[in-house]
Amino acid sequence: MYLDPLTAVGAVDGRYYQQTRELWSYFSEYALLQKRLLVECEYLIALSETDGVGIRKLTNEEKTILRQIPNVSIDEVNIIKKIEREGYEGILATNHDVKAVEYYLKLRLAKTSLADIAEWAHFALTSEDINSVAYGLILRDFFEHVFLAGPLAEIEKSLEGFAKTHAATPMLARTHGQSATPTTFGKEMQVFLSRLHRQVDALKTGSVLVKFGGATGNWNAHVIALPDVDWRAFSESFVERFNAAGKSKKHYMRVVLNGITTQIEPHDTYAEYFDSIRRINTILIDLSQDIWRYISDGWLTQKTKEGEVGSSAMPHKVNPIDFENAEGNLGIANALFTHFSQKLPISRLQRDLSDSTAERAFGESFGHTLIAYKSLARGLGKINVNEEAMLEALQAHPEVIAEAIQTILRKEGVEVPYEKMKALTRGKKVTLEDFATFIEGLDLKADVKKRLKALKPETYIGLAVEIATQ
Repeated sequence: MYLDPLTAVGAVDGRYYQQTRELWSYFSEYALLQKRLLVECEYLIALSETDGVGIRKLTNEEKTILRQIPNVSIDEVNIIKKIEREGYEGILATNHDVKAVEYYLKLRLAKTSLADIAEWAHFALTSEDINSVAYGLILRDFFEHVFLAGPLAEIEKSLEGFAKTHAATPMLARTHGQSATPTTFGKEMQVFLSRLHRQVDALKTGSVLVKFGGATGNWNAHVIALPDVDWRAFSESFVERFNAAGKSKKHYMRVVLNGITTQIEPHDTYAEYFDSIRRINTILIDLSQDIWRYISDGWLTQKTKEGEVGSSAMPHKVNPIDFENAEGNLGIANALFTHFSQKLPISRLQRDLSDSTAERAFGESFGHTLIAYKSLARGLGKINVNEEAMLEALQAHPEVIAEAIQTILRKEGVEVPYEKMKALTRGKKVTLEDFATFIEGLDLKADVKKRLKALKPETYIGLAVEIATQ
């Protein structure tokens, strides 16, 4: 049996493959091996450019060769895996993925003018030096090229459109599921948009800390071999080159050296990163559930698609499947992100391997996140606001102006106005005529009575329009 969307065990690579296939270039084994090779090759270049190391200066052509090596084909990557699992061309099986990368790199160097520096590959490093930088680059690149530029931006654009177009569209609010002070649909969408912007902006200013300090983070082997080199400064400079190499634009998220580590970088910034995405996802779950309810109430309608079936038994159904799909996938993603945040910062003594296997599941968490974002973006693009239904529902609850009346009465010095409104309205079905009769019986100036009688639920929206369009 070969790997196919129909034979895949997980939904990310199976049912939803068409929505997630772009993730292979970030979270696949192939992509990880590419990034490991990138770090190893760039390290050789950095060593050659550092005075006092002893490695000869490389020509521009040799640097180009090194920078082309990470652009490996699937066949070449399979050689790395073969070295790891069963051995290759006299190299015994390593049963160690990063060591297999080192041996593969030496095989490649042996066929070039760089053969004489092959033993400088992986000099004084431990596998986690390579992995830490590689995963940092993966997370940063995914964030910039997919997370920000993809369906999340579409969701924000849709919310912005609803906020502006329906800034003044009056809508019954519900607190505790009960009728409450009116709002507008646009203002409620602005709430979600503002929440998203805050979390995304926080992510943009973050950094991913990585380590590059040898077996237990002390640069032991570096110093014993070459004590005159400032290895901490070298490592800082080495990591920094990945923030600028070949890029014309500023990175939102940077990889930064953590100079105080064990064998592994403690992953606290991973936890911060995943917690931020989890908060974004939680906001979108909230949005999905609210939109679902508005559809259920008939306040929002969905565009139908020719040939689509809503129910195998009930022909009339147009189900809010995009929002339900988003909610379900966001929940799965957040369960994984929660685990990452709780697990990754914990490692027994100077290290254990439990973080490594968790890191390999990053693709699943982002896969479910991407599926959800695409579903939500698609769903928002299919809904229309039923202004008449919203207005009808609002006008069916005139009791919501009781707050306005009792507040004005407080200003006018009327005794216990809240209690009077409570007696008139709580648990009762009232009409605008009931309010008018009540107001007429009060000892108030004529202009105040006129103002109170003119109150309507659809005009009692406060600063909602200004909030929606800010």
